[in-house]
Amino acid sequence: MTASAAPALEELRARRPGLVDDGSRRRAEYSSDGSNYRVVPEAVLFPRTRDELVDVVRAARASGTPLTVRGAGTSVAGNAVGAGWVVDTSRFLTRILEIDPVARTARVEPGVVLADLQAAAREHGLRFGPDPSTASRCTIGGMIGNNACGPRAAAWGRTVDNVLGLTVVDGTGAVHELGAGFAPHPELEDLVRRHLATIRTEFGRFGRQASGYPLEHLLPERGRDLAKALVGTEGTCAVVLEATLRLVDIPQATALAVLGYPDTPAAADDVLALLPHRPLALESMDSYLVDVVAAGGGGVPDLPAGGAWLFVETSGATPDEAVAAAHAVVASAAAGASRVLPPGEESRALWRIREDGVGLAGRTPDGRPAWPGWEDAAVPPAALGTYLRDFEELKARHGVAGLTYGHLGDGCLHTRLDFPLESAPERFRRFLEDAADLVARHGGSLSGEHGDGRARGELLTRLYSPQALAAMADLKDVFDPDGILNPGIVVRPAPVDADLRLPAARPLRARGVALLADGGDVSRAVHRCVGVGKCRADDGAAGGVMCPSYLATRDERDSTRGRARTLQEMVNGTLVTGGWRSPEVAESLELCLSCKACSSDCPAGVDMAALKAEMLANRYRGRLRPIAHYSFGRLPVWLRIASWAPGIVNALARVAPLRRLGLRLAGADPRRGVPTLPAHTFRRGWRRRPGAGRLVSCCGPTPSPTASTHRSRTPRPPCSRTRGTR
Repeated sequence: MTASAAPALEELRARRPGLVDDGSRRRAEYSSDGSNYRVVPEAVLFPRTRDELVDVVRAARASGTPLTVRGAGTSVAGNAVGAGWVVDTSRFLTRILEIDPVARTARVEPGVVLADLQAAAREHGLRFGPDPSTASRCTIGGMIGNNACGPRAAAWGRTVDNVLGLTVVDGTGAVHELGAGFAPHPELEDLVRRHLATIRTEFGRFGRQASGYPLEHLLPERGRDLAKALVGTEGTCAVVLEATLRLVDIPQATALAVLGYPDTPAAADDVLALLPHRPLALESMDSYLVDVVAAGGGGVPDLPAGGAWLFVETSGATPDEAVAAAHAVVASAAAGASRVLPPGEESRALWRIREDGVGLAGRTPDGRPAWPGWEDAAVPPAALGTYLRDFEELKARHGVAGLTYGHLGDGCLHTRLDFPLESAPERFRRFLEDAADLVARHGGSLSGEHGDGRARGELLTRLYSPQALAAMADLKDVFDPDGILNPGIVVRPAPVDADLRLPAARPLRARGVALLADGGDVSRAVHRCVGVGKCRADDGAAGGVMCPSYLATRDERDSTRGRARTLQEMVNGTLVTGGWRSPEVAESLELCLSCKACSSDCPAGVDMAALKAEMLANRYRGRLRPIAHYSFGRLPVWLRIASWAPGIVNALARVAPLRRLGLRLAGADPRRGVPTLPAHTFRRGWRRRPGAGRLVSCCGPTPSPTASTHRSRTPRPPCSRTRGTR
């Protein structure tokens, strides 16, 4: 920590209790986002109010401390990690300030989860248009930072198209109300005049051009909308305090046309023929994704024949109209096979597979880890088929593989590739450089919705001219002249291969057998967590049960992801230095219930219960365990002993001082009650029931050893699978 940052942090801690946490466990939890990058912050801050957030920005500027603001931390390009202070808005800045059903607008704080906004707006028949697959946990502030889109951006636009106004604090600590016009920053007039030709020719060329800054919104013909110009700047120019958003009507009815094609490029060739139908969504999924779901034991609805599919969602005033629109899509398609699904479980199951794509794509069909870095490039839809064929050749040339899916209606493709990050990170750089050149040749964008972050910022020189890069730098300097806001992103970027997490992750052999799925390598098991953050989602209505401890505390420490990050830092060994016996690991896993929910609900397959078992085995190997491990871990033994005198045990438990003493000795909270033991055990009662001596085997009735029988001259030998009757 810099000499000036330490006093500033202590002053914030003194004036704002609960704001600052600079413990090593907390820093470990926030050292990564959903990307390949690891940057350990000096402290993590949790502002409770807008004024606290402004104070934090001003303190960072005064002390020269880098400041990175994040929401759910699901950014896959490394745009939510930083070396100075990381600010988490998702803990407390979560108020929906107003929903105006007449104006069809909403005012929200930056930490509001999209799903919560959708639930509140649904009461008025409205919704926010963009809906990324992480809608159950992503925040509005994060969506504004990255200009998030999602499947239905095809109908309702990107986040930038739905932002009407912003209240922000810039890098100087000044607060601004932004919309159309340049009132707060007259120098922007000069910026636009100097870069007018460059902005008009290089920015806003097609809908999914998310790389760089959206400078096209500064143009007079675009309304000089400064709020929109800051959407997608990845927290490098200003920090959002409040956002005013446009809402849209929820469709009366929807249907889904599922179209089968030989491969994804063939599906992409058909996109232009389907766009005139104005679908709500036009998404793709390839057979690799289906294979991963099937290999994991997940159910996959019946799909039309093919190696890739388009999901085309249509709408109508009635269910019949929506289905008719879906059939019209099928009639226009060049698909080899098709199905039309009305709303129901089958269509929901297909969308769930698509929504879990980020996590599911974290493994290739043969089980190898696959990583982001080049996960959301976009090209104009007319160039999509050709680009995809060239991209397949590029992957083959570099010897990488991975799943492909995405928003074909907008020309945006998602993929994760099995880069050998831990052994040959230089191959990662070479691939990204060639991929950037490829997408530039096709008139595309390095990013279609995730932003550039650390993964692609350095590559912007392959997409933009020096004049365009200078225009972006000028915009940042207007709002953040000291360069404290998310440095190393977009403007003056860090190298794409700096701060990679995997090269520093040494193998660590497991002592037990709980991690066989990862070859007994603890490092590989904990790095299954790619930061998708589904463990932060309250999706019980969809049948999910992960992660109950996080849902109770709403603290990143108690999420599956937070625990995985702490264990990753334990494997790294530079921040969490005590190995399995470190206090950081014990604190992180303290409230893990070992319920195994993550092993089924986490799309990346993180099994925290197995990792906790491994931790306990290593932590207490050759040492005395806490008394609760003996009292509760061997509870069946103690209950068997107590069952011989349940009346005495119950009588003693009714004496309050004795009960409290017994609970303390057992390592339990003395305020708890003690269950009453039954008069006899289930097994004893079972043996005493009428006909208890009679046994049944898979070979038919077997005579009781205490009863005579004359049914057979030659007694049949008892079956080895004989069991008690039921």
